[in-house]
Amino acid sequence: MTETSKTHVILLSCGSFNPITKGHIHMFEKAREYLHKTGRFIVIGGIISPVHDSYGKPGLVSSQHRLTMCQLAVQSSDWIRVDPWESYQDTWQTTCSVLEHHRDLMKRVTGCILSNVNTPSTTPVIGQPQNQTPPIYQDRNNMNHKPTAIKLWGKISESLGKICCARPNMERFTFVGEKTRFSLRILLLCGSDLLESFCIPGLWKDSDMEVIVGDFGIVVVPRDGVDTERIMNHSSILRKYKDNIIVVKDATNHPMAIVSSTKSRLALQHGDGHVVDYLSQPVIDYILQSQLYINASG
Repeated sequence: MTETSKTHVILLSCGSFNPITKGHIHMFEKAREYLHKTGRFIVIGGIISPVHDSYGKPGLVSSQHRLTMCQLAVQSSDWIRVDPWESYQDTWQTTCSVLEHHRDLMKRVTGCILSNVNTPSTTPVIGQPQNQTPPIYQDRNNMNHKPTAIKLWGKISESLGKICCARPNMERFTFVGEKTRFSLRILLLCGSDLLESFCIPGLWKDSDMEVIVGDFGIVVVPRDGVDTERIMNHSSILRKYKDNIIVVKDATNHPMAIVSSTKSRLALQHGDGHVVDYLSQPVIDYILQSQLYINASG
């Protein structure tokens, strides 16, 4: 497949990030690596969206602290960013609403409609502007002048860089003429624990699951030994949209796969030196400076 014929992907991860661990970042890296290896996708950005304070999870520190820790954890990344929208809302937001927010935001930024996994053949893609509203990249002094594909991509990459750290190297892309198009999708990035939660009766609304898995799609980075096939067979909705679930397969075991926020908090509470294996140094420094997670209450 050519570069422009591949689906361009933004990975979105929702969660408490209490605190964000090396494992969370590892999940992004492994997902991107695997998607690139399939030859069908190009990951151009990653978004970390910390949950709202009203989520009510015991020991959840304020979003101000969690946002700062997340920003410190990705400060050296050129493609992953932290988005505060979910944390800044008046109340807790569903995962479905967070995905829809970023989809709508992307529409406004690009002036295009994102490809839908259920109707890929009929949904306009990047490079095909909506008719209803003039796209933001259009030259209003010359409305009859259509931007070339290279100018279009330059504007998109500039805009995406502001909202999701998508700053792909322009040398990787070759555009010919004004009709070049490429599809863009937002995929939910998660671990196998979230996939398992889909099977718990009453925990998720069926309508939300239909949107998350059916309309968007998910990328699962499972922990070692987890049977994702068995998990998916336990849910009729997961079985229905099985083709929209991408399971990252990795032949090598990696210690980051078992790192959890819970384990990190326990290490901090007990003064365990192994915390350096779980958290990046800037995050550890911030936690100590702010006196977070020192007692069992978080």
